[in-house]
Formats: sequence, C-alpha cells, structure tokens
Amino acid sequence: MTLQPPATPLVTASGAPRPIRARWALPMAILSGAALLLSFPPYGLWWLAPAGVALLAGAAHRRRLRTAFLLGWAAGLVLFVPLISWTTIGAGWAPWILLSVAEGAFLGLLAMATAWLSPMVDRRPWMWPLLTGLLWTSQEALRDRAPFGGFPWGRLAFSQGDAPALRVAAYGGAPLVTFVVAAAGGALIALLWRRRFSVPALGFAVLLAALLAGPLLVPVSHGGSTTKTVAIVQGNVPRLGLDFNSQRRAVLDNHVDATLKLANEVAAGTATKPDLVVWPENSSDIDPLRNPDAAQEITEAADRIGAPILVGAVLQTDTPGDIKNAGILWNPGTGPDTSQTYVKRHPVPFAEYMPLRSVARLVTDKVDLVQNMLAGDHPGVIKTGPLTLGDVICFEVAYDGIVRDTVTGGAQVLAVQTNNATFTDAEARQQMAMVQLRAVEHGRDALMVSTVGVSGYIDTSGRIHGESGFNVASVMVRAMRLGGPTTLATRLGAAPEVAAVVLTIAALAGALVLRRRRRVILDDEKDERAGAR
Repeated sequence: MTLQPPATPLVTASGAPRPIRARWALPMAILSGAALLLSFPPYGLWWLAPAGVALLAGAAHRRRLRTAFLLGWAAGLVLFVPLISWTTIGAGWAPWILLSVAEGAFLGLLAMATAWLSPMVDRRPWMWPLLTGLLWTSQEALRDRAPFGGFPWGRLAFSQGDAPALRVAAYGGAPLVTFVVAAAGGALIALLWRRRFSVPALGFAVLLAALLAGPLLVPVSHGGSTTKTVAIVQGNVPRLGLDFNSQRRAVLDNHVDATLKLANEVAAGTATKPDLVVWPENSSDIDPLRNPDAAQEITEAADRIGAPILVGAVLQTDTPGDIKNAGILWNPGTGPDTSQTYVKRHPVPFAEYMPLRSVARLVTDKVDLVQNMLAGDHPGVIKTGPLTLGDVICFEVAYDGIVRDTVTGGAQVLAVQTNNATFTDAEARQQMAMVQLRAVEHGRDALMVSTVGVSGYIDTSGRIHGESGFNVASVMVRAMRLGGPTTLATRLGAAPEVAAVVLTIAALAGALVLRRRRRVILDDEKDERAGAR
C-alpha cells in the first residue's frame, strides 16, 4: 500500500484548479529561495517573505514526497548559500557549503510535509494559511535545536525587522512572527490557487491584508519611565579576518583609547557622562584577570570615565586549550567584579569548540585554530549598579530561551556583545534584525555593540537609533529606558512554539488517516466494479 500523493495532477473534489504543472515546480522552488533571501538584511525586502513561502507551498503541493523534498532542498540552497556566505571568511568554503546543504535540507522536510498535507487543503482550502503557518513554525523549532544545538539563522521572523509583523513578537515571540508571515504566504497561495474571483477568494484576500498590515494596530510596550545613559564603544580592529586574534593587544588598545577619548569629552562638557559603558565581545582577548598590563589599561579607562564597563573578554582556564567567552563588569576604583560575570552559554560548534575534530580535519585546515570554549551555566543577568543588564554574546541572540532567561532574571536592558571582525556587514545587519525582534518581544530597550560594527540602540518598537558604520571606530551615548511591563511573549516562553509543534503533528497524523480512508474507498470501489463484471 502506497501513501504517496498521486503522480498525475487531479481536479480536487471541491472543484479547485489542478496543481501547478511539474515543469514549473523547480523554477517556483528556486524563485521561492530567492524571494526568501531578498527578504533578509542586507536587502531588507521583508514583503517578499510571504511570496517565498507561497511559491514553495505551490511547488510542493500534490507532489510525490521525494520530489517535494528535492524541491524544498533546492529552495533552501538558493536561500542559505548566499545568506551565510560570510562564514567563508572564518572557515573557508567547505564548511560554508556543508552548513548550507544541511540547513537547506530542513526546507526539504518542510516541502515533504506540505505535499503530505495536500489532501487536507484540497478538501478544505481555508486550511492553507493555518497549516502553512504551523509547518514553518515547527520546521524552525526543529532547525533551531538540531544538530549540535541548532542554527536559527534564516528564521522567517528574522526577516521582519522593519515589517508590521514584528509587533506581534510581543505576544508570542519569534515563533508567532514566523507563523504570521508563513500564514500570509498560505493565504497568498490559496488566493492565487482559485484563479478566479469568488467569495472564498475574497476571504483569502482579506486575510492576507490582515496578516500583512493588521499588526500595525497591535500595541507594543514603551518601556519604563526611568532612564540611564549607556555608552557603546566600537573600537574597531586593525584588519578584518580570522587573524584578528593575532592583533588582540591592538584591539584592546583601540577600546581603551576610545573610552579615554569619551572621558575627555565628558570632562570638557561636550558629551554626556554615561552611567554604564559597554564594550563588545573580544574587546580584550588578553585575559585581564591573568594579565596585569591588560587589567591596568581597563582600570584606567573605568576610572577616567567614572562608570562601570562591561568588558568582553576571553578568559583562560587552568586546562591548556580550554577558554571561556565572557562579559566582565569592571568598576571604577575597585576593578573587576567577578560575581557579575557572564560566560557564554551556547558556544558555536565547529567555530568555538570542535566536535568530531578528526572528521572536521577532512573538511578544513583551520581546525587547530579552534580552541575548546567552555559553556557557562547561568543566564547573563549583570547587576551593574545603575541598572540590571541582560547580556547575551554574539549568536546567542538567535536563541529564544537564552535571551528570555535574562529578562525573567530581572534584566532592565538587553545587550548583545558581538565580534563581527571575521564576518561581513551582511552578517552584522542580520544580527541587528534579531536584536530588533528581541527588543519588541520582551519590551526592553536593547543595544548591540560590535568590535567593527554594526552597533546601535533599539527601542521597544524595534526602531534602530544611532546605527554605526562597518569597519570603523565609533562611540555612541544614549539614554535608555529601564524595564517596563512584562510582555505576554516573555510570560508564555516556549508555549506558542510547543503548541505549533503539537498541532503540526496532529495535522500530519490526520492526513495519514485521511489517506488510509481514501485508499479504503478506492479499494471498495474497485471490488464493486470487479463484482459487477
């Protein structure tokens, strides 16, 4: 007994049009990947994301499962190969291609599920938006976690930094934003599938408009009434590329010098004195807790500016080769406060630690450049005195739970310390879009501070303020709102995503029942015809 969709397109029982001809399926999948790619920074054509979703749904509808997988995989390759091409700077072309192939396969699974659910939408076209939204949300839930802790880059939600849909993040986080965008794509394909005007088509058009523009009416938090002044120091590096580590003393000097310059401006009355200064990840790759020269430089900067500095530092351990990526609070007068230190909880596999090291050597010659970064064991809640900071480091901003843990732990402001010296401005702008979502999601003012850019402040509506350039030195000072009401998204946590996964599993199981029932009916009809003869 086969459970595959029919190989030949059929007119549906409801009289809906035939599926897309097979020769158009691959071009549609390729266009889907291209539309999705262009929706992300640095292009920022967010309105193409629903179109990309619709194109893939149409291409996979009523295809055989294997064909659907290949179509989804093709779309995924068109999306991910250019989207994460910045990984070549640090790791070379082989890891880039392997990662792109792996991430693209998740869209293959998504397309398979779309094909599997074809009978349900044939009989109930109104389910297109619902099922499409659920499938995309569930696909991302899986991709965000597996393998090796997942790689959330390329989530639909992260393409919506300047879109109306961003506002719904306050009510269900990134999963709800993805659901809304994908549901809009489902409404679009359902509308186009009708190919003629009808009352259902009008309903799909209204739903599409509501999903795209309706979030403009959704209120978001405006943060608390108290403000504190926070400075961002983007010291820059002498040269971009993986060898920034060999320049670590120059990088530290750049951040110290920029802070001292700000202190001079404060003393001259040309700049506002900050309550807190935030340096980026890797601003001190020389362990300041073990190196007196580095400690003395940072102490001088803190004393001169008269405010605590959150320093991004690489800490050595007693085990050679083991390191920690940390944010350390450095106070004026007293120096480092090791009780207010955050160690990165989610080191990046194959970049900050090396699983399968012997196998990885077959792929890249840069394996031995990767040390063994140890994971932290607690959320990044840093009590600076003037305010409580929610600190996450670099790629951690892409992971829902890591950011949420800082807010439930009392964070009044979100901070993302990052180092983009081994990447490009495209990666930095993709990361900035994630910070935009987090600010709206948790109703907290946020900042991103990078060694080379892009750095900036984000308010609770997702608007970016004072964005720096890339590969330049920059110092910014801004008043940030502290705290604010707890959003529904913060209270719900992973519940919306879990609900989407459960409903998706139920839908896939329901399609199985529907297929078996259909097979029984066809077998009975065949037996009746045989008996009549």
